[in-house]
Amino acid sequence: MPILGIIASQNRPRVITVDYLVVAGGGGGGSNSLGNGGAGAGGYRADSLSCAPSTNFTVTVGAGGAAQVTGSNSVFSSITSSGGGYGGNDTNNAGFTGGSGGGGRGTQESPNQVNTNFGAGNSGGYSPVEGYAGTGGWKYSGQSSAGGGGGGASAVAGNPSNGRGGNGGTGTSSSITGSAVTRAGGGGGGGANTAGTASGGGGAGGAGGGGGAAGTVNTGGGGGGAGTGTGGAGGSGVVILKYPDTKTITIGAGLTGSTASPSGGFKRTTITAGTGNVSWA
Repeated sequence: MPILGIIASQNRPRVITVDYLVVAGGGGGGSNSLGNGGAGAGGYRADSLSCAPSTNFTVTVGAGGAAQVTGSNSVFSSITSSGGGYGGNDTNNAGFTGGSGGGGRGTQESPNQVNTNFGAGNSGGYSPVEGYAGTGGWKYSGQSSAGGGGGGASAVAGNPSNGRGGNGGTGTSSSITGSAVTRAGGGGGGGANTAGTASGGGGAGGAGGGGGAAGTVNTGGGGGGAGTGTGGAGGSGVVILKYPDTKTITIGAGLTGSTASPSGGFKRTTITAGTGNVSWA
């Protein structure tokens, strides 16, 4: 190689391999009916990205949706995770699509009718997979209405039964921070008798006259559907970045985040709110 080529190669900044976890905000649970659907978890994406030093990379942490509102997207550079779909309710029987789909409302129509409407989660065309579908609400003749559960990052939600809301879909565990944490679980469906449960930060459904529980902050958990009353809000998302401990990150204005002490040759930065840029030196 010519001398000038060697000098240029030596001066060229080396890219940094950054492992990322990008979780969007969870959807809000269904409200104002009997047997509302649980909301879907925020989309969940984890992999690695090559990042050049001294270059700005956009980060956005998606907010959780209020009752009957889809969660907001989370972003790291070219990676976007989709907000979770809201739960089925009195104005929209079907749970909405999203990173994971919302569960359907339990029907209050004629006997022997099953409401199979549900949010489709990633089956709407997201690639790679960000999450899974909610399940339909239902009511059989002589039985009580119950809402379907919201989908989670690892699994489709559980089906409802007589007066019992469907369980939220299971979230996904990650050890990117150094400890295993499960995030992006779906919200439980609301039931006339018994609430659906949730995992991975999702909110449990409400039973009878109860409202749905909120998804846990910074997990992307879906909000629980109300038995009657108001559905739970979705949990906000999170962006977590893991990179060599020889590098230093700058967290720009507009973002809230912190960096843990180096461990095992890596630093780990957790960004919990806002929109802005990060860069490495």
